[in-house]
Amino acid sequence: MGLDLINGVPAHVLFVHVVVVLIPITALALVLCAVWPSVMRRFGLALPVLALVSLVSVPLTTDAGEWLERHVGSNALVRKHAELGDELLPWSIALFLVAAAVWWTYRRADNRAAEATGRTTHSTVATPFRIAASVLSLVIGVGAGVQVYRIGDSGAKAAWHDGYSATAQPDHD
Repeated sequence: MGLDLINGVPAHVLFVHVVVVLIPITALALVLCAVWPSVMRRFGLALPVLALVSLVSVPLTTDAGEWLERHVGSNALVRKHAELGDELLPWSIALFLVAAAVWWTYRRADNRAAEATGRTTHSTVATPFRIAASVLSLVIGVGAGVQVYRIGDSGAKAAWHDGYSATAQPDHD
C-alpha cells in the first residue's frame, strides 16, 4: 500500500509537481554536464543524486496516480493519462543511468589525471565520449521533457475537461 492521501488531498496531485520540476531540471543538468566538463566538475555527485531523486519520484507518483484512478470516474481521458504516465519510467531510468555514467567517467578521468601529475588537476574526457554523451543526453533529455509535457497535458485535460466554465460565474453573495 502506497502513500495515497496527504492531508486529505490525493498524493498524486502533490507528487506530480515533483516530477514536473525534477525531470526537466535533471535533463537540463545532464546535458550541461555532458557538454561542458567545467559544469560537471561543479555539479559533481549532485548530478547522479538529482537523477536518482527524479527516478524515485516517478514510481511514487504513478503509484499514487493508480490509487487516484480507482477513485475517480474512468473515462478515455483518464485512461490516456495513465497510459502516458506509465511511459515515463523508462525515460527516468535512462536519465539516471546516463547521469551516473557521465559523472563516473568525468570523475575517473580527473582521478587519473591527478595520479599522473601528483597534484589536483582536471583532465579532459576523450572527445568521442563527450560527443556521444552529449548527443545521448540531449536525446534522452528532450524525450523525457516531451513525455512530461504529454503526461501533464493529458492530466490537465482529464482533470479539467468539464470542471470549469468558459464564461465567468456570477458572485454568490
